[in-house]
Amino acid sequence: MAPLRVAVVGSGPAGAFCAQILAEDTAHDVSVDVFEQLPTPFGLVRYGVAPDHQKIKSIVASLTEIFEIPSVRFLGNVTVGSDITMDELRAHYDAVILASGAPLDRRLGTPGEDLTGVVAARNFVSWYSGHPDAAFDTSVLTAERAVVVGVGNVALDVARMLVRSPDELRRTDVPEHVIDTLAGHRVRQVCVVGRRGPEHAKFTNKELLELAEVEGADVIVSPDDLVLSQQARAGIRPATARLLATLQKVADRTPKGRPHSIRFLFNRTPVEFVGGSSVSAVRLAHTTHPEVVEDLRSGLVLPAVGYRGAALSGVPFDDTSGTIPHRDSRVLDGDRVLPGLYAVGWVKRGPSGVIGTNRLCASETASALLADAPDLSEKGSGPAGVDALLRSRGVAVVDWSRWRAIEAAEVARGEANGRTRVKLHDRTEMLLAAGAA
Repeated sequence: MAPLRVAVVGSGPAGAFCAQILAEDTAHDVSVDVFEQLPTPFGLVRYGVAPDHQKIKSIVASLTEIFEIPSVRFLGNVTVGSDITMDELRAHYDAVILASGAPLDRRLGTPGEDLTGVVAARNFVSWYSGHPDAAFDTSVLTAERAVVVGVGNVALDVARMLVRSPDELRRTDVPEHVIDTLAGHRVRQVCVVGRRGPEHAKFTNKELLELAEVEGADVIVSPDDLVLSQQARAGIRPATARLLATLQKVADRTPKGRPHSIRFLFNRTPVEFVGGSSVSAVRLAHTTHPEVVEDLRSGLVLPAVGYRGAALSGVPFDDTSGTIPHRDSRVLDGDRVLPGLYAVGWVKRGPSGVIGTNRLCASETASALLADAPDLSEKGSGPAGVDALLRSRGVAVVDWSRWRAIEAAEVARGEANGRTRVKLHDRTEMLLAAGAA
């Protein structure tokens, strides 16, 4: 059987795990090229996991080993759809795996959502994570109260980052300009709004415990919000029971008058973002008593209600689910399977699960591709033809050695500032460090 040449679009965990499984398959000779639109690998592990979660970010060591497999290549700073088209990829590789994640925000659909000061949590996360394309207007940090809509782990990450001290942030790889800005912001209270009761909270008990121990903030929960009906208590899972017990412990604590506070508000849904050109308040209706409405004054609202996938030119897309339609990981155009085209990760199944979920998803996708191997015909000139095409278009490709140069520059910058590492956040600066500019 001829060697298999596979392209993976996206270098986050799902795409990386696919590359690993394929490259290590002993029954087939597989080479894998991983395309990434950023000059840096690892997707949301680098730009989505909170900087103060260094234990979770340690997965980078395992992902690094994948990209150092000789038959796996990293091609960073290459945008599929403009630098190279999907049709061109499919013409040069026997198979293409789409692992582009979920880079867009889900919207609430609430009146006033487009007011200045209503900023998707993802934009804030991208900014403090040093994403080179982050679009976050730091002027909104002049608000004294921030409202985070949502009760998932991202909501708690955002709340925690708003109350961390500069000294705490300097123990992470957050860019210096982010620390300087957060050190001078005026936010003193963060309200985390849950549209349903606490039994429906999506954040983990571990995340809540970490939030409760933040040095500079009182975490406040009203005991009234923890009173559940018998129906609500029926069938509660052990993990939910542990979470409710932790919330009760937080509710029982006496605030210590710390510089910041984080207040949880459950069973409240935003019905309007109030303001002229900028938001000035969030109008909340009580879920259990819709006739009860309150205006929560705020100049900064951060909806954290989930991510969604983005359409790729030349690839079928389900706009309702924000995913690529597929059958057993094989991309569908209507009812027809598109040969040699596969999906993996969040763009395949939606934004859910953890690192282990993506590993399982990658195994399913790689297995489908390998099962199809006898029917995948050798195409074009493979990677060599793609390299020539990108050179002819002047694309500054960042290969693995050039990414390592960016990484070394980040470590050097950290040492110069008395820190372990400081992220580069400007694309031009990254390319200069890589020697690719």
